[in-house]
Amino acid sequence: MKTLRAAKVGDTATVVKLHGEGAVKRRIMDMGITRGISVHIRKVAPLGDPIEITVRGYELSIRKADAEMIEIE
Repeated sequence: MKTLRAAKVGDTATVVKLHGEGAVKRRIMDMGITRGISVHIRKVAPLGDPIEITVRGYELSIRKADAEMIEIE
């Protein structure tokens, strides 16, 4: 299983599945990250947190913990 956290800067990936449950999963979905959507990794902070991605035409910064819940291919 490859997660968004393991992706490198410049990669484009497709979301396969969202892990987690309850409010955390709902918050990720509300940000526009749903199954089948394409995400592009733009930047990673020097210490690795947060990760900046482009999803649905806008830039979004997410924490490493949230990126770990997003399975990609």
